[in-house]
Amino acid sequence: MAVKEPAFTLTIHEGAFEVRTYPARVIAETRVTGSSFAAAGNEGFRRLAGYIFGKNRARQRVAMTAPVGEHQEPRKLAMTAPVGEKSEAGAWVITFTMPAEETLDTLPVPDDARVTLRAVPPTRVAVHRFSGRWTDAKYTTKTAALRSWITAQGLSAIGEPEVNRYDPPWMPWFLRRNEIWLTLPPALVSAGRDAVASTDPVT
Repeated sequence: MAVKEPAFTLTIHEGAFEVRTYPARVIAETRVTGSSFAAAGNEGFRRLAGYIFGKNRARQRVAMTAPVGEHQEPRKLAMTAPVGEKSEAGAWVITFTMPAEETLDTLPVPDDARVTLRAVPPTRVAVHRFSGRWTDAKYTTKTAALRSWITAQGLSAIGEPEVNRYDPPWMPWFLRRNEIWLTLPPALVSAGRDAVASTDPVT
């Protein structure tokens, strides 16, 4: 199933690692609580797919794009007496990026109140690309590798890791494209490293 991907500027490319800058875009997102990563992803995908396939006030279909993103959203710490704190498991946030030509004004309003539309400002992310099946073990090892690479570049990440998957479930496992993203603070990159062509295979 051919789908569009949002445009980005590639500023660093070293093997399976990249730094990309995405322009402002609109996303559809939904939060799923009390579920595992896989269960939350499946439930969130169904909600968002329903929206783009016509479950909206205009009964309008919206073009599918890739990737499908998922990250865990921490909740604020809850205070206890006399002096203490505890953290609760956060919700999983699943996102679809809307087509580049769409805005908050042109997109139809979702029927499902659990689906919301949000404008995202330009974003710079560090990316670790890999192929194959998705597992919790891979999430841990690939995220750790990405953090180490970011540190080696003299950069720092903010926020939670985001999982991005580009292929439908029926794609053979060895052809599936996955990515871990970590958001980076906005910063200038030296001109000599801007717009590097991406030619390495996914690993």
